[in-house]
Amino acid sequence: MDARLNYFADPTAGKVLKHFMTAGKELKNSSLPTATQELVALRVSQINGCAVCIDMHTKEAAAAGETPVRLNLVAAWREATVFTEAERAALALAEEGTRVADGAGGVSDEVWAHAAKHYDEEQLTALVVTVSFMNAVNRLNVITQQPAGDYKPGQFH
Repeated sequence: MDARLNYFADPTAGKVLKHFMTAGKELKNSSLPTATQELVALRVSQINGCAVCIDMHTKEAAAAGETPVRLNLVAAWREATVFTEAERAALALAEEGTRVADGAGGVSDEVWAHAAKHYDEEQLTALVVTVSFMNAVNRLNVITQQPAGDYKPGQFH
């Protein structure tokens, strides 16, 4: 499969995506745990069907020490016993934040309150920005059919 656009060859995309990559690096440096960041990025990408991001975040999570069992169960996190309550709260927020068009009112007060029990304001900010960032990146990749499978951990760091 060939991508519809080559973001690395286009000067406009290069300028804009440089800022996206900088934002992504800043998120990595936040106090939100790395495992949570990768699980959220993976779940948002699964919902949006972004193969290149699923490839990237599965590999980045594994390189950071995430287990295959947890990675394989992200799509069914509600029924899985391998996630902490904090991770469950983050995944619930990620799902409602990604599916805003599917539910009236966006993220429910219940989901927000559950996340706020587990994360401080800085971490909640990082969580919200991560969800939003991943949704934007997913759309960039899905619209242009960016191919997946060749990502190497750390490739864009």
